[in-house]
Amino acid sequence: MVSLDLDSEEFIKKFYIPRYILEPESKVESFKPECPVLVFINSRSGGQLGGELLITYRSILNEKQVIDLTEEAPDSVLRRLFINLEKLKNNGDGTAPELEKNYLSLHQLLTVPLGTGNNLPFAFGWGKKNPGTDRNSVLSFLDQVWQAKEMKIDSWHILMRMRAPRQGPCDPIAPLELPHSLHAFHRVSSTDDLNVEGHDTFRGGFWNYFSMGMDAQVSYAFHSERKLHPEKFKNQLVNQSTYAKLGCSQGWFFASLFHPSSRNIAQLCKVKIMKRHGDWQDLSIPHSIRSIVCLNLPSFSGGLNPWGTPNSNKRRDRDLTPPFVDDGLLEIVGFRDAWHGLVLLAPNGHGRRLAQAHRIRFEFHKGAADHTFMRIDGEPWKQPLPVDDETVVVEISHLGQVKMLAVHDCRSKSVLDPSSPIAQDVDEKG
Repeated sequence: MVSLDLDSEEFIKKFYIPRYILEPESKVESFKPECPVLVFINSRSGGQLGGELLITYRSILNEKQVIDLTEEAPDSVLRRLFINLEKLKNNGDGTAPELEKNYLSLHQLLTVPLGTGNNLPFAFGWGKKNPGTDRNSVLSFLDQVWQAKEMKIDSWHILMRMRAPRQGPCDPIAPLELPHSLHAFHRVSSTDDLNVEGHDTFRGGFWNYFSMGMDAQVSYAFHSERKLHPEKFKNQLVNQSTYAKLGCSQGWFFASLFHPSSRNIAQLCKVKIMKRHGDWQDLSIPHSIRSIVCLNLPSFSGGLNPWGTPNSNKRRDRDLTPPFVDDGLLEIVGFRDAWHGLVLLAPNGHGRRLAQAHRIRFEFHKGAADHTFMRIDGEPWKQPLPVDDETVVVEISHLGQVKMLAVHDCRSKSVLDPSSPIAQDVDEKG
């Protein structure tokens, strides 16, 4: 590959989307980019970094291909782009079909660390630290994009169903309390085949993880505090310190003393898994487990890997595999308390491996607890539990795959990649 000056017009044009593609009334330009990108930036994320990145990217690329997420959502931008391409084709633009084929590569996704929720970019080699916002840093990053490889990762659907309240508010959970990933789909309509009469049904999706229990409770306390006092959360160091303090105040480090056993996972719900199509099995949860995590990627809570790599004995005796990101399986891991979680900091440390499955079902019945805490990809909420003879159901199922761009030596591994580790005899504990 011929080395290019990163600040040259030749290099920048590889990523540049001509203005007329995004604005139909603009003058038609003849060049076709090799690696067109749409850049979505939350200008409010990462303190001042989001706004600074927005300015730098717009100074390098067509400002219309750099979108502030506080002003327009990605689906709206993509819809407008492909409608414009269709108009160009209908108007006899001979290059439009080729352009459309080229722009389909925009379906490859890449996320960059900005703020605190950085598990996804870290899993694909894009780092945990916030990026530089100066021109040279942005150009260097675009060079990494140019050299990146494509990976497929599993996508997961989550369905949550509970009985509609007989009195009081029409929704069992205040809409603003639900995570964005469930808001995106809203409640299913009365004509949807997922709808059950007399019940409210919510659905959404995730790529990284679903968790329930004490870890989600601490996360909920953190997010609630940040909503009340946003002025106190201006940088990552302060945020991490506050998170640790809340972990202590919530009793996560001394769970056996401060955490009622009625909120342990085994007492809260029944868990069923499906590893083979059509074959539901009960999953036995140890009574000491207070937090359960269903992982798609080998990155959780700041880049830790709760599943690790099972050795050959575990693979043979328990039918466990490494955490591939495209094998159609979620890794299910349990934790007793924060001290248990600290084993992830040790070499080859991991949580309690419970199972791998391509479908998981949580069933909550009336019990001693009237609520629990849940979290999807870093967004927590307080979940009401049954108070009468009824059932709250949360079911996770495989939804398909999406394409991601990844650094060549990233942590995430494909089951189809010959270089991926099949098994390493590295750990000794379950």
